[in-house]
Amino acid sequence: MSIVNKKSKILVAMSGGVDSSVAAYLLKEDGHDVVGITMCLGVADVVNDSSVKCCGAEAINDARRVCQSIGIPHYVLDFSADLENMVIKNFVDEYISGRTPNPCVRCNEYLKFGKLLEYAKNMGFDFLATGHYAGIKEINGDYFLCRPKDNKKDQTYFLYSIKKADLSKILFPLAEFTKDEIREIAHAADLTVASKAQSQDVCFVPGNDYKNFVSKRMGKIEYGDIVSISGDLLGKHEGIIKYTRGQRGGLGIALGRPQYVVEIDVDNNRIIVGDKKDLLTKKLMASNVNRFVEEFPKTVFVQIRYGHKQASCSLDFIDGNKASVVFDLPQEAVTKGQSVVFYKNNIVLGGGTIESYS
Repeated sequence: MSIVNKKSKILVAMSGGVDSSVAAYLLKEDGHDVVGITMCLGVADVVNDSSVKCCGAEAINDARRVCQSIGIPHYVLDFSADLENMVIKNFVDEYISGRTPNPCVRCNEYLKFGKLLEYAKNMGFDFLATGHYAGIKEINGDYFLCRPKDNKKDQTYFLYSIKKADLSKILFPLAEFTKDEIREIAHAADLTVASKAQSQDVCFVPGNDYKNFVSKRMGKIEYGDIVSISGDLLGKHEGIIKYTRGQRGGLGIALGRPQYVVEIDVDNNRIIVGDKKDLLTKKLMASNVNRFVEEFPKTVFVQIRYGHKQASCSLDFIDGNKASVVFDLPQEAVTKGQSVVFYKNNIVLGGGTIESYS
């Protein structure tokens, strides 16, 4: 099956992993003029940790070897300053504000499908392709972001911020494959990264220890109180950055029943805890909503975090890019700073950032 109907000039974003490598391989096998490019994010230097391998020299070398083996050029672009300014600073600021950020969404919006896509356009490429598990469908000349074949690897939750006008210039070659099938293709093609493990962490946070990462960035950490919903003092916390809504472990309190972080009270430097039922939310407000369709159906389905089983809701727009979401059934641990993404069947309708809940 051809990914693109006519021979095209395609820039492929290559991370040095198996997914983007197979994306480049499939496009090359399909007869296209393919060029590989790796964003050097300088993560090891940015976080001052030489053990971090993602987006650095090792990733670049892996991507280069794959490009050599399949016979395409490979180039590197330095986006390290952009990572710092557009992603990392926001990540730290959000945690300091008692929110739980989604850095992958910002990286996709500002770097991969922002600066890199702009580079591809300026250099005369017809498309930018990536190894994301997502799809793009053309319906009557209109383009839509949609879920991929492999539901377990679906990454559309992180891609909702792509501009609608850019969908026609983006390719997701893995849309019709499962992860297992991609591994098989990589081995059959004898790609050097065929058995490479997949990264599960935020690329700039060593060991996924975001609490330590933010702590180093902010300097002095203020300890404070852990209180019940009724205001009773239960213990002390070690800085609000170390907690997120819905968290159960690491509270250091014993009441004879499970307790969860229900609210982060930044103004009073308090962590408010309660029972699991206290995490249930009927409504949320979202900001910076990016819409792929003008008219939304009466009932839509939403995801409030990655891996969350989508829930039905009603949706009203306020002031253009703000939305009020009312769930048909209360949802657990809706969290400020996380993304809420709207779906109908397998089509992404849009998404935004959770600002409040009730």
